[in-house]
Amino acid sequence: MSGPGWERFTIPGLAPWLDAVRPVAEAIAEDPDARAAWLRHGETWFAGVNVLRNDARGAVPGGPPLPDSLGDHDWDAGQLSIVYPGYPQRDADESEAAHRFRRLRDAAHVDGLLPVGPERRRFMQEPHAFVLGLPLNTCPAGASPLVVWEGSHEIMRAAFTAALEGVPPERWSTVDLTETYHAARRYCFETCKRVTLPAAPGEATWLHRLTLHGVAPWEAGPSEGRMIVYFRPDFAGEDWLSPP
Repeated sequence: MSGPGWERFTIPGLAPWLDAVRPVAEAIAEDPDARAAWLRHGETWFAGVNVLRNDARGAVPGGPPLPDSLGDHDWDAGQLSIVYPGYPQRDADESEAAHRFRRLRDAAHVDGLLPVGPERRRFMQEPHAFVLGLPLNTCPAGASPLVVWEGSHEIMRAAFTAALEGVPPERWSTVDLTETYHAARRYCFETCKRVTLPAAPGEATWLHRLTLHGVAPWEAGPSEGRMIVYFRPDFAGEDWLSPP
């Protein structure tokens, strides 16, 4: 895929899905056990990975499925990402370098490359088809919007293709990609345009699976925070480096 590596578009007929999901999401965010498990960065980010418990059609209990216009996918359990005013604060166990990277570089990352072990080496552990964000409330420009680096997916694809040359796809998850990833990320910072993506309910933000992205620091927005559900359908590992 050439181009920016992201799209933002309106989804006709999404309102019933939003009406069903929002109260479920609010209840999850207020649940003490969920808060204990998922609040990060001085309680300014509810990470909420796979907490939505929707079915494969994207429907929460008693609610409608996601519209057919989004394609025929087995939807994973959605991530409920809520960013609150003041993000990001520094956690007690977070290094100064990590906190600085979060503030100045939006904690930029490529999904699926998981940190493994005490040295947090990066391995391709969770290949996704794409990332789809669906806002549950308005996410204005100052309320920690999603950030992308345009064209970064092609830089990442070239770097990972070179690093994995000659390795059978079934062994890709065993290859340490840390240095390759960090070098490609630095190159993206130097050469790609950083774009913030505010959004509102009824819109969707789609990211190529290799697009470098993150979350901007909070400047101003609703006191309740901004709420987005992210879906990342599973993908065959051998297709991870192929065009979408």
